Amino acid sequence: MTLQLPAGGTFVGRAWRPDIGPAVVVRRGDHLVDITSSKVPTMQALLELDDPAGFANGAEGPVLGALQDVAKPSADGLRLMAPCDLQPVKACGVTFVSSMLERVIEEQAKGDPARAEAIRERCAAILGESLRAVQPGSEKAGQLKEVLIADGVWSQYLEVGIGPYAEVFSKAQPMSAVGFGAEVGLHPVSTWNNPEPEIVLACDSTGRVRGATLGNDVNLRDVEGRSALLLGKAKDNNASCAVGPMLRLFDDSYGIDDVRQAELTLTVTGEDGYVLNGRSSMSQISRDPLDLVSQTFGAHHQYPDGFFLMLGTLFAPTEDRDHPGEGFTHKLGDVVEISEPSLGLLRNTVRLSTECAPWVFGTSALMRNLAGRGLL
Repeated sequence: MTLQLPAGGTFVGRAWRPDIGPAVVVRRGDHLVDITSSKVPTMQALLELDDPAGFANGAEGPVLGALQDVAKPSADGLRLMAPCDLQPVKACGVTFVSSMLERVIEEQAKGDPARAEAIRERCAAILGESLRAVQPGSEKAGQLKEVLIADGVWSQYLEVGIGPYAEVFSKAQPMSAVGFGAEVGLHPVSTWNNPEPEIVLACDSTGRVRGATLGNDVNLRDVEGRSALLLGKAKDNNASCAVGPMLRLFDDSYGIDDVRQAELTLTVTGEDGYVLNGRSSMSQISRDPLDLVSQTFGAHHQYPDGFFLMLGTLFAPTEDRDHPGEGFTHKLGDVVEISEPSLGLLRNTVRLSTECAPWVFGTSALMRNLAGRGLL
């Protein structure tokens, strides 16, 4: 297993140091440097600075080792963690047309993958390409809504897909996301599920976007398909949110326009030799990333520790893995790789949430650890 990052850019993250605890780190060449200090004890503190990239590039600290030293994580060794710490992970759903249609199909199928293909064909026959040119919240979107209601295919997913308000939900609690190389978890009740490759924005307490990374919004299609009120069970489980490998800070070399043009690729490799390839192109997103940030943060909702925001995905697998008409679902042992040229590669292995390492190091544990190290 290798850790892949582009040669340029300012990359920061978090690493677990054996017998010490979590450290804020920066990539310097092919090595990781620990820049944890009383000024920057956490990633949250780094992102609150006026110039996080400038600070990270100039900060001194011990060299922890080569980047590839953290590419083989172990329970008691040096390893990369998710780059977020005190920030909750929020997520936006139904931000791409094709994935929006798949949410409609899940809802109509009531979580039964065997019914999905027939419903998919019916929705395509009714909707065709009509949704692709629609601006969410526009007058045209409102007119289309009336037509779809008359045709009997209106859905709560179409409401957030072309209506004025985006879907923004809580994906992971602070400190609960997993990082590069970790296992990602599926709730044992699910038999129809998939990865969701996404860009993740890192925002500070004032809503400023400070950088971007990759994420896997592990999704239980059958659970959410039964009822949208089961979204919490479908989305937020032990190890069900992966973020990484590191956070690329905005600087002169990388910014929000690069996010808007990002091209993500996905590969799922099964222990049975099965390979699934997918992609997600941010140029096809129906809501601008900064619009999604403003719908998450503002006078209506504050985040005093900042937040990480998943922007949604174009990817919605429909090819059959085992049985005709039932589409794709994970098998235990699947290796999921999400990559983007400017952000690197996030790699995780699929297990049951009940079999992944339990989440035991929370916010209170972090505070005790930092206080014991004299960093608070």
